[in-house]
Amino acid sequence: MDMERDSFIELPTITDHRGKLTFAEIGQHIPFDISCVSLITQKQDLEKNEQILIALQGVVEISVHDRKYTLDKPHQAFYTQDKGEIKYISENAIGLIISSDKETKASAKKASSSNKYTVSDCALIPLEENKNIANYIPFAVKRVFYIYDIPAGERRGMHAHKLCHEILIAIDGNFKVELNDGINKKTVTLDSPSYGLHIPPGIWAVETEYSPNARCMALASDEYDPMNYIHSYSDFIKYRQDGN
Repeated sequence: MDMERDSFIELPTITDHRGKLTFAEIGQHIPFDISCVSLITQKQDLEKNEQILIALQGVVEISVHDRKYTLDKPHQAFYTQDKGEIKYISENAIGLIISSDKETKASAKKASSSNKYTVSDCALIPLEENKNIANYIPFAVKRVFYIYDIPAGERRGMHAHKLCHEILIAIDGNFKVELNDGINKKTVTLDSPSYGLHIPPGIWAVETEYSPNARCMALASDEYDPMNYIHSYSDFIKYRQDGN
């Protein structure tokens, strides 16, 4: 796909009674293989790479070729191939950089698919702000989405994947993730962007008890495919029992 240099991109956003979900995936909104994913909380230089920048919350100002660009909407991204600088980032703001670093090849890690994973395989992975968190996760990232403006009392998720691995990160606030492998259950609280929860395929997951202004980001191993989802809990139990 071709993309104009130094251009804004309107990312698709799904809005319903559970809040808003904005997403970007390679081949549609990201015109390169992803090798770097960084959560940004401070000013920094931008290297000469293909990259997409998003203000997940707050305001992020970028300078490229002495021109200033302001990001202040989570559904708006900025694409550039050139050197630049994050000149300003507001208090409590979090920016996201998705890039193809020429010095870092896109991960060749392939996520394994199985319905034999258990809740014991759902692990917390330490992450570092302002660093490439793609280095810490066990698969190549092909899709990024984030959820925000979540009304009080709403639950999200309530499905399992047949193939896709995900990392869930609490960008702001906190929430709980209820995990179920058909036999065992456990609940994990996410309350910091300094770690992410790895959810492998074949795990029923429900996100609940979102705090006010909570924001959740997910990194996924696969592009969106509705055939990859199991939305019925009874179908999920059958899937686990059948060993498909």
